[in-house]
Amino acid sequence: MSAPTRPRKTFTLADARREFWKYPSPWMLSATLAAAVGARTAVGDWQLTDAVVPVVMVALFPFFEWVVHVCILHWRPKTFGPLTLDPLLAREHRAHHRDPRAIPLIFIPWKALLWVLPLAVGVALLAFPRLGMGLTFLASIATFGLAYEWTHYLIHTDYKPKTRIYRAVWRNHRQHHFKNEHYWFTVTSSGTADRVLGTYPDPAKVENSPTAKNLHAEAVSAAAG
Repeated sequence: MSAPTRPRKTFTLADARREFWKYPSPWMLSATLAAAVGARTAVGDWQLTDAVVPVVMVALFPFFEWVVHVCILHWRPKTFGPLTLDPLLAREHRAHHRDPRAIPLIFIPWKALLWVLPLAVGVALLAFPRLGMGLTFLASIATFGLAYEWTHYLIHTDYKPKTRIYRAVWRNHRQHHFKNEHYWFTVTSSGTADRVLGTYPDPAKVENSPTAKNLHAEAVSAAAG
């Protein structure tokens, strides 16, 4: 008689948290957040506009996600004579679509954060009328970055949705990966920017895409050739 098989261990939020902090981007974003909060506290000069900044960012962030996802992550390689323009973020995202369960490919590449985070600092210091307001922006964008990394990571783990809101977000992103890569571009919300920008169709009316795991395969092959 064969030995009874043991039931598979349920993947819990505690398991997810332990795995999450093994990767560089959460630490880089957390360090940026801690520095921004520390600097913002030291500067003081609190005004009503400091409360307006995160409110506006909450409204705009789904559209920011959509634009980055469509225009940068789904960038098609372009050839200009002997040169091929194929940025790191686009290459890594294609690899993520090929293997959505590969945990290292879920996170923002740390090499990209080496220029994204200084860029965010530059915007905070130069694009706002007050230093305090700029630091509020920096703390907010670091918070949203961490929320994005956690949500995206969790969706691709074995953690099962337990709330209606998270189930909707989970389903939205998984449809992008496993049904059709031309729709459902938001990650931390479900049907927000996608509804406004026309990429939130009825899933029952959308055909399964043959290139969901091999983004714009023809363009990539042509560029490689």
